[in-house]
Amino acid sequence: MLRAMTNTASSVPSTDNILTGVALMLGFCITAPLLDVAAKLASSSVPVGQITAARFIIQCALMAPFIKVMGLSLHVARAQWLPLILRALLLLFATFCFISAIRVMPLADALAIVFVAPFIVLLFGKFYLGEEVGPRRIAACMVGFVGVLFVIQPSFAAFGAVALIPLGTAVGFAFYILVTRGLSRQMHPVALQFHTGLIASVFCIPVLLLAQGTGSDLFDPVWPAGIAWLWLFGAGFFATVSHMMMTYALSLAPSATLAPLQYFELPVATLLGYWVFQDFPNALSLMGITIIIGAGLYMIHRERITARQLMTERAAPPI
Repeated sequence: MLRAMTNTASSVPSTDNILTGVALMLGFCITAPLLDVAAKLASSSVPVGQITAARFIIQCALMAPFIKVMGLSLHVARAQWLPLILRALLLLFATFCFISAIRVMPLADALAIVFVAPFIVLLFGKFYLGEEVGPRRIAACMVGFVGVLFVIQPSFAAFGAVALIPLGTAVGFAFYILVTRGLSRQMHPVALQFHTGLIASVFCIPVLLLAQGTGSDLFDPVWPAGIAWLWLFGAGFFATVSHMMMTYALSLAPSATLAPLQYFELPVATLLGYWVFQDFPNALSLMGITIIIGAGLYMIHRERITARQLMTERAAPPI
């Protein structure tokens, strides 16, 4: 999942860079669940659509000064517009689904289901893009899906069809990753984040305006009261900070080094969910989370072995 987010450095990174990259990746794992906490707190009084819009509007506003200071161009080539719009819409859809889910579900349960996204990317790459994927990684994907079923089953019993909504996030984020693969090679990550926030905001604002006064529980905007302003800002702030940490981490250290660290996000989300909301996964969900983490780490391990074999074959002198 991480490898698709941005390019890695073209040269072999130094030890200092790798350590900095690891620190930034761990920072991502800590700050990303804070986005989820802020969104869940806001959802008690603010519609999901409005929280989603705030997340992207604030991201756009926070990235704008960096565009100016760094002297980055906002020019977008004609060929880049379609994938850029698609990328923004996929992330918008994934965000909306996830906030809808955590409004009622524990953070750890919803996030664990979302971690099926790397498996979706792998399977799509094999069956639709013709990428070389061995049977062991296919097996790891199947095991990972079994783990997701372990998490969904008790959540479905407790919350009904809402427990299936994180699957929408997983699918949306998986295709968001696939679109990002091409764009990350063509645009600076800061400009990419800015344009994503801007395009998503352009789509969100008219929907909220049209929904005003309809009484829709998901879209009819309200005037936030008191601390709800802080939660809305927190959703956008932690989204921006966490994704920039991930982006720059991947520019400093190899994705193979950083990928396993992302699973640290799950225990952080579990602890925050228990500390803030007194939510804790039951035994079946914990078993599913463990299976998902194990399958994901094994898949990353197999990708490392495959990459090493390819490097060895390319380095071998011709016969």
